Amino acid sequence: MDTFTLVRTEHLNHFGKLFGGQLLKWVDEYAWLAAARDFCGSVLVTRAMENSEFKHSVSNGAILRFHIELVGCGTTSATYSVDVFSDEPGEETEKLIFSNRVTFVAIDSAGNKVPLAKHAICAEGTNPCT
Repeated sequence: MDTFTLVRTEHLNHFGKLFGGQLLKWVDEYAWLAAARDFCGSVLVTRAMENSEFKHSVSNGAILRFHIELVGCGTTSATYSVDVFSDEPGEETEKLIFSNRVTFVAIDSAGNKVPLAKHAICAEGTNPCT
C-alpha cells in the first residue's frame, strides 16, 4: 500500500525541518491502517518499531510517500515494512528518508493476545504469514 502526505509548517521543528516525532506518528498510523485493512475483525495495537534512523532532513512543502508492505506474521502478530520517500520542492526525484518495521499484535477487550483474523492474501497462495 502506498499513501502520501504533504509536509506543512505545523510539522516542522525549530530548525524548519520535519519533526522526527511527526514522521514516527505517520509511520505508526499508516502502517496500522494497512494492518487494520489486511486483518479485518482484529483489534490491533502497536507492539514494536524495529529501527528509527532518519537518513535525510525534510523541508516544508515536501510530498512524502509511505510504502507499506506486510512482511510476515505469526499467530497473534503481523509485521510491516515501511519505507518513506521524500519528493522535495524543486527536486526531480524522490529519495529514501526513513525505513522501519512495525509489528502489531491482535488483542481482546482485556488486552490479552488473541489469534489474528484470517488475512485475505492467504487464499491467493502468496501468504507472507507462513
